[in-house]
Amino acid sequence: MHCIREVLYNIMMISDKMKVAAKCCNLFFTTTSFLLLISGVHSLDYDYSATIECMKEPQRAQYGGGIIVNSEFEHNIEGWTVFGNGKIEEHISNDGNRFIVVRNRTQTLDSFSQKVQLKKGLIYMFSAWFQLNEGSDMVSVVFKTNGSELIHGGHVIAKHGCWSLLKGGIVANFSTPAEILFESNNPSVEIWADSVSLQPFTKEEWRSHQDNNIERVRKRKVRFHVTHVNETALEGATIIIKQTKSDFPFGCGMNHYILTNNDYQKWFVSRFKYTTFTNEMKWYSTEKIQGQENYTIADGMLLFTKQNGISVRGHNIFWDDTKYQPEWVKSLSPDELREAAEKRIKSVVSRYKGDLIAWDVMNENLHFHFYEDKLGKNASESYYLKSHELDPKSTKFMNEYNTIEYSGDKDASPANYYKKISEILQSGEATEMPFAIGLQGHFASGQPNLAYMRSGLDFLGDIGFPIWLTETSVDPQPEQAKYFEEILREGYSHSAVEGIIMFAGPAQAGFNSTLLADANFQTTSTGQVVDNLIYEWGTGPKTILADSRGIVDISLHHGDYDVTVTHPLTQYSKKLNISVRKGFSQENIHVKMHA
Repeated sequence: MHCIREVLYNIMMISDKMKVAAKCCNLFFTTTSFLLLISGVHSLDYDYSATIECMKEPQRAQYGGGIIVNSEFEHNIEGWTVFGNGKIEEHISNDGNRFIVVRNRTQTLDSFSQKVQLKKGLIYMFSAWFQLNEGSDMVSVVFKTNGSELIHGGHVIAKHGCWSLLKGGIVANFSTPAEILFESNNPSVEIWADSVSLQPFTKEEWRSHQDNNIERVRKRKVRFHVTHVNETALEGATIIIKQTKSDFPFGCGMNHYILTNNDYQKWFVSRFKYTTFTNEMKWYSTEKIQGQENYTIADGMLLFTKQNGISVRGHNIFWDDTKYQPEWVKSLSPDELREAAEKRIKSVVSRYKGDLIAWDVMNENLHFHFYEDKLGKNASESYYLKSHELDPKSTKFMNEYNTIEYSGDKDASPANYYKKISEILQSGEATEMPFAIGLQGHFASGQPNLAYMRSGLDFLGDIGFPIWLTETSVDPQPEQAKYFEEILREGYSHSAVEGIIMFAGPAQAGFNSTLLADANFQTTSTGQVVDNLIYEWGTGPKTILADSRGIVDISLHHGDYDVTVTHPLTQYSKKLNISVRKGFSQENIHVKMHA
């Protein structure tokens, strides 16, 4: 069974391999190609947007439907029953495709359902294709457990006239019968569905998928061939490999304690080359009193990062939550707010132009809309354009929470995230803006729903923009370290994720949620997870002996390396500097050694 699941999973991952190839060719990294995507124009024959755009006909059920009975409705409605009010029946399209329809609905949960048995500890991936008889609406999959508990497992914006793919899932915290049903906000529409799938995976299988993905998208095979000058094999040569720079940004949030705490400085610099200031660049920190800007702390922190070769993400230009505006901003009239916001964006972006790799332009723009309520629906779009005008080289992020960490938050669902991006980037002026997707990743207590996380990354990854986990953390709990590792591995193993920043740190810097070091700078269990991953993803240092052919084969994470090759008898050494980059072929390095 394990082997069959591996084959099925790897078949489903073929499209990811194609997307990696496309990204290596720079097909999807600018908003130009995104605008072509949302307008229906494609540059390749393969349909990369299958999960974000609706299709004339649904694709076949993933994993052959998994444990779902009659997943493609080839046997009428066998295995399916009505939930709530309404009537279910089989329909056949003009092309001969069979699907299920629920009609005469009166409540949001009126739908069709099927009972399954969930087993404790298994991760369940869900998918299905949906269409409505009119208009558009959000459709959600719901797992009904314990008789009455309703757990949302994923969402999609379904439309009339084409099929949209819903991906999601659930992690079973205990063995229980569950009823799968579906929800739409508008009970007057008919829900059409096809190709329903629910596939279970063990934790071991899930980890195997992650490891396979890491091998495929984060590493490259390298062969060292060590010979004498006359090119005969040099058996037993020692090769020491140490990474000096990683290609994958794995960083940590930083706060003002870094300016005065030497232990914090040493702790941070020894581990991280990427950061985000947790509060110090925010408007409420730099202009507490109207007209009195103070960048002293942010400037000092930026100087520290420059001196230590640490790249900084700007966080943030605007925060859309009303309660996090500077107090004096809350009472401004629309005209006064427009003037103050214009001054703010010019001040902060111009000041740090060229010093930051990115800006979170609008923070939490899905949950809140302070600026759009005051200044009109195009306010967000205008600030992205303005930030790009002021600093065209920094990547512009939309930064949001609950998009991958909590399936119950419809407002922040991947489908709504995509909808918001479409609104922000609709202008032709946005075509060359470097844009990226920021997913905060603040996970609450309890087992993280890795199925929902992966499906969200899959969905948003199909848009083509780079994805960063921007504020990753896990609430304190007995298994915090274990869950934090699962989340970090899930992010690192996904081909669309191009960086991870944790909002975590030592107790002396005031971190009290995801604590990496205690008050004495002793590494916590969660901190040990992070240190282990830094070592693992840094590939080294490693010491290997050449075989009888003088060959060492190794798979290295993308990055720069110092390599020392030593003759087994004379101890003569040769030093190399190599760079391992993305690619599909093995790199061969021939080292000739003198006696």
